[in-house]
Parts: sequence; C-alpha cells; structure tokens
Amino acid sequence: MSVLVVGTVAFDSVETPTESRDEALGGSAVYFAAAARHLGPVRLVGVVGEDFDRGLLEDLEAGGVELDGLEVVPGETFRWAGRYLDDMNQRETLSTCLGVFEHFEPKVPEEWRGTPFVFLANGAPPIQAQVLDQMTDPVFTLLDTMDLWIDNMPDELRGVIGRVDGIVVNDEEARALTGENSIVNAARAIQGMGPEVVVVKRGEHGALFAVGSELGAVPAFPTGEVVDPTGAGDSFAGGLMGALAQAGNAGADAVRRGVVDGTLLASFTVEGFSTEGLGRVESDLESRRAAFRRFASLG
Repeated sequence: MSVLVVGTVAFDSVETPTESRDEALGGSAVYFAAAARHLGPVRLVGVVGEDFDRGLLEDLEAGGVELDGLEVVPGETFRWAGRYLDDMNQRETLSTCLGVFEHFEPKVPEEWRGTPFVFLANGAPPIQAQVLDQMTDPVFTLLDTMDLWIDNMPDELRGVIGRVDGIVVNDEEARALTGENSIVNAARAIQGMGPEVVVVKRGEHGALFAVGSELGAVPAFPTGEVVDPTGAGDSFAGGLMGALAQAGNAGADAVRRGVVDGTLLASFTVEGFSTEGLGRVESDLESRRAAFRRFASLG
C-alpha cells in the first residue's frame, strides 16, 4: 500500500563539532520519503521555490517516490541552519527562512486522495487539517508536531490530534502536551485525546509505544558514530509508516515492527549528512535487522 507524506522540502546548513555542510537537501518530507521508500511506494506533497533544482530529488524519484504533489512557486525554498554541540543530542537553530512554505496550502492530487496511509509531518495544525479535509477514508493517519505548536496553537493542535489515528512525538513534547511527568501516563493521556496509537521517541533510550490497551518499548540501535542527527525523527516516522503500509494495518504487531524499522532507518540517517546515510539502506537493512534482533533479544 502507498504512503502519502505532506511536509517540507528544504535546504539545510548544518554545523557539527567536526564538519559542516551548506544548503544540503533536507526537509521533513524528504527525510520521510528517503526512509519510507525502502519499504514501499511513497507520494510526496510539498512546495519549493524557483531556486530549487528538481534534479536533487532524482534519487528519490528513481527509488519509487512520486512527486506529482510537489509545487514549484515563485520565491525561495525553505531554509534552515543549525549547529550541533559537542553533545550531539543538543543543537541550536541559527536561522530559519520559511520562504514559500510560509504561505503553503497543500494540494493533494485528486488521484492521491484515497491513499491509505497518510503522514502529516511537523507543521502548523491548520495546514495539517487542510490535508485531512482532502483525504478520503484513509486506513491510518499519523501526525507529528513540536513544542512550537503545543505552546502557541494548543486548541488548533488538539483539534487535529482528535482527528488522527496516531501521533509520534518525543518525550519532552509528550510531557508538554499532557502535563504528565511519566512517559507512560503521557502516552495514555494522549490516547485520551483521540489517537489509538501513540509513539514516544526517547533518543538514545529508544521508543515507547501504546496501541489500544497494549504498551511496548524498543531500544535504540547502537550506532558507532553520529555524523549528523538532522532528519532522524522524520526517517523514524518513514520507517514506521512504511512498515504499517506493508502490513496493511496498525495493530500492535505491525506498530512494533514499524518502530523497529523506524529505529533502524534513523540509525542510517545519523551516519551521514543530508540523506547520504539512507543511501546505504538497500544493501544493509536486513543485516542491521538481524543485528538488532540479537542486540535486543527479540528472537
């Protein structure tokens, strides 16, 4: 089954303690698609400016990502610049230029509106709601968000959360959204807002998930060297949704497999700048799955 993603296509300028890259391909939709395409077909909806070279996406397109939903409009493409500290879990944003994304009104192609699995990447809740308004009876919808919307648009965000089947957040966002200190209690509180499936990313501590009354946890994959953590969360979501689309459902077993695949795909992402690390997935994913099973004693 196909997966639809609506999010940003961007240029990222990244500084790490050892290296830097200027205007590398990035954005939530790009990282999601670069990960999810290894598990099945992906449809991308986004917007770029006239300064964007579509050739940057040729590897995605060759890998099965459909780009008919990518608009090109007058103006500049979204740009983000950030610096990672010695502790790569910490970063500071140096600049953000929304460009054409500031006035983005997503337009899902008519023939895509029945796509069964839909991912609403981090963005303003009204934009996410516009996407839901265009979809026709999807099997599963998953939402990502951040503290900006939790703090500044809480009512609009809760309205969208009440319309989706699942949500993926990190532990700080889960606490901010619910006021609960316990991650388990926070997950249950978010389920009370509407979603059946809640996945809480916990960085080096792995991820916790709730599906109905069931709870589960998956450890992080031990990565020897972190080159650039940018996009790891969106790659995680790509693996999760790709696995659910493969399974055709969002039951507990499928979600567990999705969280594992998301964890593994994110581990590739952090091993290179931009989507470079995800270029090695095709040959290494199965061996990394086997290594993860041994590491996590999953059988």
